[in-house]
Amino acid sequence: MAAALSVLSLSGCAPGGKPQEEKPQEAAQEEAGTGQAGTLDFVDVYGETYRMDINPSVPKKEYRDDGFSRTDGRAAYEDETYLSRPGVDVSQYQGQIDWEKVKADGFEFAMIRIGYRGYGEEGTLNPDPCFQDNMKNARNAGLDVGVYFFSQAVDREEALEEADFVLELLQGSELQMPVVYDPEHILYDEARTDHVSGEQFTENTKVFCERIREAGYEPMIYSNMLWEAFELDLEELEGYPVWYADYEPLPQTPYHFAMWQYTNEGTVDGIEGPVDLNIEMSKRK
Repeated sequence: MAAALSVLSLSGCAPGGKPQEEKPQEAAQEEAGTGQAGTLDFVDVYGETYRMDINPSVPKKEYRDDGFSRTDGRAAYEDETYLSRPGVDVSQYQGQIDWEKVKADGFEFAMIRIGYRGYGEEGTLNPDPCFQDNMKNARNAGLDVGVYFFSQAVDREEALEEADFVLELLQGSELQMPVVYDPEHILYDEARTDHVSGEQFTENTKVFCERIREAGYEPMIYSNMLWEAFELDLEELEGYPVWYADYEPLPQTPYHFAMWQYTNEGTVDGIEGPVDLNIEMSKRK
């Protein structure tokens, strides 16, 4: 996400310590199997290792490791069933963007921050000052667009307020990509969500996504390994696609996802400085 509030602020903050013993990721996945219980060791962006219990009721990913590839630092996926396409996600922190250059550099979609709730006690709602220009100019350049909202909701009422705020900002605008709920922890300061439980985060996510769906947009959830392991109940959220963030060479999650944010250090023509890069997965037609 945005440089100051990216997956780096999400990772490394899960409750619990390191696993008692470590086993290779491949062995843990093989032991778990599809639809079976098991455990999986994973690494966060700071190199800390954690162990998660795999929920046998949550749909598992159908992608093969050998289907992923990298060319000049950019990821792609292809097999007999799935293909990927490249995209970026941006906010005010990327400044003024030349979307024609982004398109010419090979990118097909953009996820744009539409707004955020402050993590301080007041928790005010704020639009991203660049979202209107980014949406307009990305569409004019021929990219598909979706939006994401950085949440700091502490209860279902605030999550509903956030959804309504997003819908008010959209004003019925057509989107080709989902509206994403992005709940995150703040590592570097005290935050209003520090004591929110995983159960409450899950409830907030459901409330937000349902309101978005009722309005005719496709909801999506932004997550990473720590949130999948220790916060969100993915079984309760099965009806919503996941935008999965993981900066390891291959996605570590055992669960299915629709988009993969694979780096926050990408370089793109038309965007100054590092930017998040993504691939969207879709079935062949």
